Amino acid sequence: MIRLSWLQFRTQAVTAAAALAAFAVLLAVTGPHLASQYAASGLGSCHGGNCGSVANTFLSQLQATSTYPVVYLLGIALILFAPAIIGIFWGAPLIAREVETRTSVLAWTQSITRTRWLVVKLTLTGLAAMAVTEALSLMYAWWADPIGKAIDLGGSTSLFSGDRFSSLAFATHGITPLGYAAFAFTLGTAAGALIRRTVPAMAVTLVIFAAAQVAMPLWVRPHLIPPDRTIAAIGPVPGDNQAVGLDYGNLTAVAVPGQPGAWIISSGAINPAGQQVTTLPATCAGAAGAKADNPGQCLNSQGYREAISYEPASRYWPLQWIETGIFLGLALGLAGCCFWRLNRRRS
Repeated sequence: MIRLSWLQFRTQAVTAAAALAAFAVLLAVTGPHLASQYAASGLGSCHGGNCGSVANTFLSQLQATSTYPVVYLLGIALILFAPAIIGIFWGAPLIAREVETRTSVLAWTQSITRTRWLVVKLTLTGLAAMAVTEALSLMYAWWADPIGKAIDLGGSTSLFSGDRFSSLAFATHGITPLGYAAFAFTLGTAAGALIRRTVPAMAVTLVIFAAAQVAMPLWVRPHLIPPDRTIAAIGPVPGDNQAVGLDYGNLTAVAVPGQPGAWIISSGAINPAGQQVTTLPATCAGAAGAKADNPGQCLNSQGYREAISYEPASRYWPLQWIETGIFLGLALGLAGCCFWRLNRRRS
């Protein structure tokens, strides 16, 4: 049964291996030069207040090239779309194709039980799906490490922005790709088992998985661990260790004092009475609505503070494990649905 399953799966396996090899070659060709540029920039030994400007210079130089932005976006796209592709082309046809082509009559009336048939299929293909997606993530994490370090030091450009808690970075690094791959594959398989038509099952898989990818960072991930809260003085510049710097357009925090790398879930300025304000008060603005020379100092002197809800940087891996566990749990539930549906069929 294992040999037969491998023979049926070998085309997909060869295609995935070829894609991995091509991506590995691309990263191997461009990665060493990226690392050498990072070393030459001096960011590896940078300490102090000028690290942000040095990191900005480094990232701006990368963005000005024609290679690194393409590889950066390609890597993110591959890791994000790989589980969806697996669910559509590996999961959805797994049972639906057998039903449509009537090969199920032969496959499920032999000495091998339907349960054993599905166990082998789900195990072999599911593990391959998880391995391919995580391999993409690990290779990309190695290549993008200099960019991630520059962002952590305060660098940001229109392309290279967002720390490791950002939606794209969190979903494409660590162990979360394993959970997404397992969920997408079993989702496709369950859709095929319930709908019994390959193309409709593919469409349903795409829609549900895309919805899950959008819902998780927006509405689920911020509530996986209750956030910490603090009220901080407003500083004159972003990155002050004792006071928070603001985006003065909407008075939201750009960092959490004493919590480097923290994920800011929500923030807002409050006046001395504890009421939230969303615009710069007239007393701290210059002529014709222009900002004063030091609006942060002005706000601080008048008793304004910043209320911040955040997740400390130390919760990155707990959040990774919780999110991965959620999707692995959903995958097990969908696999159980497949067994239930398969054993209810007459042929």
